[in-house]
Amino acid sequence: MKDNNSQHLKFNSYLEKLYQSDKALIIYKVRDGYNIYTDFSKKIILSNKNIKSFFKSIEKKKYKKETDLYLGFFGYEILCNLIGINIKNKKRLNFYKGIFYKPETIIKIRKDIKIISNIKNHKFNSQFNKTKILSPFKINISYQKYKRIFDLFSKKIRQGETYQIKVCTKYKNKSLINPINFFWKLMRVNSSPESFMIKDKDYSIVSCSPETLIDKIKNTIITKPIAGTLKKNSSNNKLTALKYFKNNEKETKEHNMIVDMERSDLSKICKPGSVKIIKKKYVAEYKHLFHYVTSIGGKLNQKTQLIDIVKAMMPGGSVIGCPKIRTLELLNNQEKESRNIFTGSFGYIKFNQDMKFNIIIRSILNYRNKSEISAASGVVLDSTSKKEFNENYIKAKSLLELFK
Repeated sequence: MKDNNSQHLKFNSYLEKLYQSDKALIIYKVRDGYNIYTDFSKKIILSNKNIKSFFKSIEKKKYKKETDLYLGFFGYEILCNLIGINIKNKKRLNFYKGIFYKPETIIKIRKDIKIISNIKNHKFNSQFNKTKILSPFKINISYQKYKRIFDLFSKKIRQGETYQIKVCTKYKNKSLINPINFFWKLMRVNSSPESFMIKDKDYSIVSCSPETLIDKIKNTIITKPIAGTLKKNSSNNKLTALKYFKNNEKETKEHNMIVDMERSDLSKICKPGSVKIIKKKYVAEYKHLFHYVTSIGGKLNQKTQLIDIVKAMMPGGSVIGCPKIRTLELLNNQEKESRNIFTGSFGYIKFNQDMKFNIIIRSILNYRNKSEISAASGVVLDSTSKKEFNENYIKAKSLLELFK
């Protein structure tokens, strides 16, 4: 018993030192707990020039141990560029287009803590960041401006150019944050299945993303589109939420449309006839809201490469709209600010080419002492601008509350 206790104390002291150090680290929510990745031996900053060689390099690697993987994120812009969509004239933070890390240490937090590491001696430089809020949050777009874009998109829908389109609003302030603190606070109130945190020297991301975009093991690939949001209150539960979604024509139409689009995305890379719905129209529950979800799977074509999967599936359709390419063009003509990480993708690619990626929503990006929280809701034929504008606030709420 004594051994167990001293082991536990040793691990806790190691974690405490890690959290208070200047080391870059990533925390990722997994099915039965959390994985923490650190001691990065490689950091690949992606650009349009090196992204193809990044994928190629992974295909040549061997998977021998659990640390044989890259994990990180693709920003929205690089994913658009990859499928031939150029984004011009945006107000920019000049944030990275994407970064991937190769860890040498993985700490598994389950009932117990387990450390897998290729490093013998762990050294830490202490550096504790206190959260400082230097200015209040401001929204980047007034309701009037939002309504103007909304009305234009409603017109495009009536003209048949798009069927659904997601308009992004941002909440921004000046602040220094302690991302580790923020992340664990967020996990207590809103621990979504695709949550993650990245802390590096000059930026951090804290996220409770709920949506799995790609889950690939060998030649099987699964995607779980979310389309449909209901605010929680004292009188609703999972059952009443399911009833609401099924009886609500707008939510049902929107959901069916996104499911069809994701099935079509999968069909580009899967064997003919292999794309099937695994679990249809179920409800996932979170602290402030319920979501309407469907799981779809398929078997990959033999010749499908990593880059083909990313190009077919990203940016994730459920946060863009439908049809994807035309909708992306319309969005990029109207949105005046770069989306940065928002509606990009975070996850990992193992050296055996298994991969898992989410859609980055419900996230705080802190860079150069500025924090931004983005949210988007869907314009379809029967939506109203006021309701969608307010829905963006509901989606950002649990993150805004962390700053209190």
